[in-house]
Amino acid sequence: MGIASDFVLIVVAGLFGGLLARVSRLPLLVGYVAAGVLVGPYTAGPTVVQVHDIELLAEIGVALLLFSLGLEMSFRDLQPVRRIALIGGPIQIVLTSATGALAGVKLFGMSVTEAIWFGAMVSLSSTVVVLKTISAAGVTSTLASRVMIGLLVVQDLAVVPMLVILPQLGDFSHFFVKLARAVGIAAAFLFVVVILGKWLLPRLLKWVLVWGSRELFLVSIVAVGVGVGYATQKMGLSFALGAFIAGIILSESEFSHQALSDVVPVRDIFGLLFFVTVGMLLDPRYALAHIPRVAGAVILIVVGKALIIGLLTRAFGYVNMAPWIVGLGLSQVGEFSFVLARIGVGSGLLSKSTYDLVLTCTVFTMALSPVISGRALTLGRAWRTWRKTSPVAAPIDLPNDVPRGHVVVGGYGRSGKAVAHVLQTAGIPLVTVELNHSVFSDMTGTGLIGIWGDITGEELLRAAKIESARILLLTIPDTSTIRLCVERARLLNPEIVVIARAAREHHVAELRKMGVNAVVQAEFEGGVEMVRQAMVRYQCDEATTSRMVSAVRAEFYGGAVG
Repeated sequence: MGIASDFVLIVVAGLFGGLLARVSRLPLLVGYVAAGVLVGPYTAGPTVVQVHDIELLAEIGVALLLFSLGLEMSFRDLQPVRRIALIGGPIQIVLTSATGALAGVKLFGMSVTEAIWFGAMVSLSSTVVVLKTISAAGVTSTLASRVMIGLLVVQDLAVVPMLVILPQLGDFSHFFVKLARAVGIAAAFLFVVVILGKWLLPRLLKWVLVWGSRELFLVSIVAVGVGVGYATQKMGLSFALGAFIAGIILSESEFSHQALSDVVPVRDIFGLLFFVTVGMLLDPRYALAHIPRVAGAVILIVVGKALIIGLLTRAFGYVNMAPWIVGLGLSQVGEFSFVLARIGVGSGLLSKSTYDLVLTCTVFTMALSPVISGRALTLGRAWRTWRKTSPVAAPIDLPNDVPRGHVVVGGYGRSGKAVAHVLQTAGIPLVTVELNHSVFSDMTGTGLIGIWGDITGEELLRAAKIESARILLLTIPDTSTIRLCVERARLLNPEIVVIARAAREHHVAELRKMGVNAVVQAEFEGGVEMVRQAMVRYQCDEATTSRMVSAVRAEFYGGAVG
């Protein structure tokens, strides 16, 4: 059956790998990579035959992942992080490349040329892994996530000059002419794509919608994503970067939400192909034969990149947990290292041993990345405790006459804003805590009592008068932050009622175990309200409707609605 049998094998292996990862409480991504190792050419058992063809399909998965992320964002979302992205991004690439090159010469015995290739490859982080991780955690809209995305976009763009510079290490004739030509063509093409996209794509989709075919709309959306990506690749840029830009362009139109809803299932299947193919690249025999070398390189890459990127994030004014989240979140090696490695071997500038080392380190760091980035908040708080430092206190003095029994609202995002508005309208006293300073400024402009800082800090909770509060309402999506906040709030006020938001369905049980009194899962509640509205239209009596809705909620939330 050729590629069809390979596709079936990959999907089935990915299913078992995903189930094993879920049972082991690991990210699905780790299970997919492990499945790739098992069906790869270096292990016994069922093996994928048409590896190259599967890799081509996997590129579509990468493009669709970035396309869908672009649909969720907009140019406005990247505005707050443009300074660190445009200035800090190149600085990070240079510092990481230099450090990697130095380690290549001093620690791994590489030649200077090979060490420069090594440094360039490890300076790039994995856009696919990072986006998959933050999407699974439901934190794509946080400030730290936007910083990571901004830096990743710059890294992807940096691949263009790398593809020109690195192969010229053996021949510098007409070097600057080639570099200027490549960068100029790339910049001009991106400008044309953005201008034509904002004018042409919405009109094209409106024309398609006239036919009233949902299927044709989906085909059009996928064609836009991969089509722009393909055109971008032909101009010397990344296929995935072009798809990301197409998604951002469409995010400004009224079609973005429907397009995202339609493309997600297709994206997830093709994304599975990518992570399985990553695992297929790993040769366990090489890793086992060079354990000290591989382990040393992996540790050096993760720790070195985390330190460089974390310190750079702090230098650009991002405080509290952001340096830890960004540093550890971008500590892996990216998928573009595969591209650079193949070009290096093909040009004779990279030896087989260095190629194997980079490939193995890339696979390991990508597989470990979700686990490492998931420890960012824990490590950051441990560091803060050891250093005996605390988050920045409130920039304003809270009035002394805040009534007892008030509500402390954690987070002023979309959910927090709605909560605060209703409480304010109802005349219920509240204090709102927000870490994003630009959002905090908008909040205080509405007349709300607010504090800027990390709500997990004991001093900040005291400033919000948690001891006399009646309710702690947490709209933030991160379960680790909720856990620490609940623990410290209960130490200061054991009787406080905690209401928290669950970003994903499986978080409901976790929050219950933490002692949260009432858990709310937004997507579920939206569905329940839609059903209630439908029953009202069918003129069901209020008592029956209320009883059925309560029963559904009790079942979903584990028998307690809160």
